[in-house]
Amino acid sequence: MRLAIYGRLLKDEDIPYLQELLDIISERQIEALLHKNYQNQFKGRLQLKGKFGTFKNHEDIKDNADFLISLGGDGTLLDTLTYVRNSNIPILGINFGRLGFLASTGRKEIRLAIDALQARTYQLDTRTLLHLDSNKDIFGGVNYALNEFSIHKKDTSSMITIHTYINGELLNSYWADGLIIATPTGSTGYNLSCGGPIIFPSSENFVITPVAPHNLNVRPIIVSSDSIISFEVEGRNENFLCTLDSRYEAIDTSYQLAVRKEEFSISLLRVNEMDFLSTIREKLMWGADQRN
Repeated sequence: MRLAIYGRLLKDEDIPYLQELLDIISERQIEALLHKNYQNQFKGRLQLKGKFGTFKNHEDIKDNADFLISLGGDGTLLDTLTYVRNSNIPILGINFGRLGFLASTGRKEIRLAIDALQARTYQLDTRTLLHLDSNKDIFGGVNYALNEFSIHKKDTSSMITIHTYINGELLNSYWADGLIIATPTGSTGYNLSCGGPIIFPSSENFVITPVAPHNLNVRPIIVSSDSIISFEVEGRNENFLCTLDSRYEAIDTSYQLAVRKEEFSISLLRVNEMDFLSTIREKLMWGADQRN
């Protein structure tokens, strides 16, 4: 078994759990690659008892890892898409963050997680990705997202108008601060905070949700993931923000944008009993009695 391990920031409270993970890997003589920038934070704080390689980019792991372990919150896990890409390497998120919708394995379940990977007793959840097409390069070829694509006004500028088309036919002209196109996975993220619905991960749909729309009768709408959704943006300021998950770029109205379903998907690993329904009940506290 070969592992790639990715993290953003090594916090003091995470050190005992990361040390446990590294010790288990060494004891069991598992091949492992550590993200170079993450490993640089280990000096004087962690002991590496075995041999660990490093990786910096997608090319370093595409043929050298069976699984990628993300150590952090959901934002950290979203970063791993730029390393996994279309290599079919499953991702296991161990939650060193807060909420943990995607990184659903707890930090106290590290030994259980490694046991499950070695015994192949995990569950694989296949997740749909969004693909962004543009007449100009924006994200350097990594033009896909697990959670959402969004268009948003820049800084404190006035609202923008987003003319939105489904398969070439006008859906609506949104006067708003922005517009979100979310996957089922992303429906519990930015989309949910802006009043959009939760969609089951296995649903073949996208949800279009306006951000602070000027017309109060405009509501989120669910469309088939087979649709091609295209946009024309105008406003007093020619510049606006285009985002894919946590990545963003400032672009102008000369960019032609469209989103569709990506040709490949991402696999998330689950090693405990936390399926989608369990996750939303626990994380959103559905059914919990809030009374004191």
